[in-house]
Amino acid sequence: MKNLMYPIATEKALNMVDKDNVILYVVDSRAGKSEIKKEFEETFNVKVTKINTALTMRNVKKAYIKIDPKFRASDIARRLKLV
Repeated sequence: MKNLMYPIATEKALNMVDKDNVILYVVDSRAGKSEIKKEFEETFNVKVTKINTALTMRNVKKAYIKIDPKFRASDIARRLKLV
């Protein structure tokens, strides 16, 4: 059950980490929001409040994962070595 593929480390994505407490991930195109949420929460031991997904023109699915305010997305970004 490997739905999370890799995090996106663009300038826009890193701004979202700081401003909106959101981590941007590329996920399996067949994965649903509940599966993504469950795997992310188990992997990083945080609470997810909301997930938005988008399918790009190249058939790549991105997940915008909003972290609960009790946790910091910047801590997760550091663990992923994005910052």
